[in-house]
Amino acid sequence: MTDVVPVRRALLSVSDKTGLVEFGRFLAARGVEILSTGGTARALREAGVPVKDVSEHTGFPEILDGRVKTLVPQVHGGLLGRRDLPEHRAQMAAHGIAPIDLVAVNLYPFEATVARGAAFADCIENIDIGGPAMIRSAAKNHAHVAVLTEPAQFDLVRAEIEARGGTTLALRRRLAAAAYARTAAYDAAIAAWFARQEGEEFPQRLVLAGTRRQTLRYGENPHQRAAFYADGTDRPGVATAVQVQGKELSYNNLNDTDAAFECVAEFDRPAIVIVKHANPCGVAVADDLAAAWDLALRCDPVSAFGGIVAANRPLDARAAEKISAIFTEVVVAPDADAAARAVFARRKNLRLLLTGGLPDPAAPGTILRSVAGGFLAQSRDAGRVTEADLKVVTKRAPTAAELADLLFAFRVCKHVKSNAIVYAKGGATVGIGAGQMSRVDAARIAAWKAEEAAKAAGLAEPLTTGSVVASDAFFPFPDGLLAAAAAGATAVIQPGGSIRDAEVIAAADAAGLAMVFTNMRHFRH
Repeated sequence: MTDVVPVRRALLSVSDKTGLVEFGRFLAARGVEILSTGGTARALREAGVPVKDVSEHTGFPEILDGRVKTLVPQVHGGLLGRRDLPEHRAQMAAHGIAPIDLVAVNLYPFEATVARGAAFADCIENIDIGGPAMIRSAAKNHAHVAVLTEPAQFDLVRAEIEARGGTTLALRRRLAAAAYARTAAYDAAIAAWFARQEGEEFPQRLVLAGTRRQTLRYGENPHQRAAFYADGTDRPGVATAVQVQGKELSYNNLNDTDAAFECVAEFDRPAIVIVKHANPCGVAVADDLAAAWDLALRCDPVSAFGGIVAANRPLDARAAEKISAIFTEVVVAPDADAAARAVFARRKNLRLLLTGGLPDPAAPGTILRSVAGGFLAQSRDAGRVTEADLKVVTKRAPTAAELADLLFAFRVCKHVKSNAIVYAKGGATVGIGAGQMSRVDAARIAAWKAEEAAKAAGLAEPLTTGSVVASDAFFPFPDGLLAAAAAGATAVIQPGGSIRDAEVIAAADAAGLAMVFTNMRHFRH
């Protein structure tokens, strides 16, 4: 006994006709009867492939503008009937139901229709009903039926038929698993779209779906397995990027690159962000990318070694020369000109990712994080503080130069792990303290790193002298603020809201600092 099922009758009904004609010719050459519908049948006929309309096979016409054409017993009986059960075979014969051994169906392009911003009615009409029904029927009866849901599967099935004379149970099981994953993802896309139409940010049932882009060598550590999935949205970033050159991306590369690119998109002027372990270690804006790189690198040249670099403008050769002068894992940007690409090509292991655009920091979105037994969902931190949002709480108001740096520093702070402290001066970070349990420790670490960077640059005083400082959340005590003042900061931006705000404000006044409250915090855990 063998588990190989010869293919004598196949039903082909696809919206994506890639590889259809070649596969149809292959089946026809082996004497397979091909059933088909609508545009698929027309494409096969025009290519000279013999095909029989499903309506002719079933004796039931397509009705309701094609909404009902395969939802009939002759199709689903042919898919669901078990060939190993005499009673099934007898019932099929009694009702004139012929077995169907192979189904190739890919669904109406609902996701693509939504992505192009089609009207509600058009989206509804692109919800496939017959396709998922046939896929699920065939997948359930995979012991006897092969189900194909992607054009890439044509060659796989063709090779097995050529080698074995039919499809094996092992292959049919693999195809069935892929089929159920496809219909689940399709339904998830429809459910998510309907929820958006109803304004439900967090529906009662949150259905997730993704397409595997890459199986990764390992996760955060070599003993962990990992893969990269795309969710089908068009937000520019690591999921949309084209890798122009370099080694395979790792789990940590992808995570850090996403962090860098989301941060660099915050700025309107040419900007460079250098990230290490998901935290910015240097951020700067300037008149061009090369100048921004110099300023960003100066903040923490030690951490920048082996880091991730993001730019918010197409890269040119001058910027590329500077970036490639040190060891860099990944460079990500909207684009790069030919000269820049040639420069990076000299560093064969450097990964160059080009995204084709920048993400909108103010766009809505959902962030997910797994926890034991479930996951947390929250809206993306799309908050942005402008000058109009600030409240001066000290006797001295910030100068125009301080104000510009305060807004810059607070925007960077949004992308630094909490507790976060960012010193900035002249449109560049000069000290960053990230991920500390104590805010005062974050302030001191950032100041210490700024001292070390100044020594490396041969400067007589710390980079933080004359800087401003941003805190992602309020100062619970004056100590953190006083540590920043001791480092040379002259102005402070923080959310405010502590029960000790009055003490902190008094300490700022005593130190001659200007301080503004944002009334918005940016915790990042």
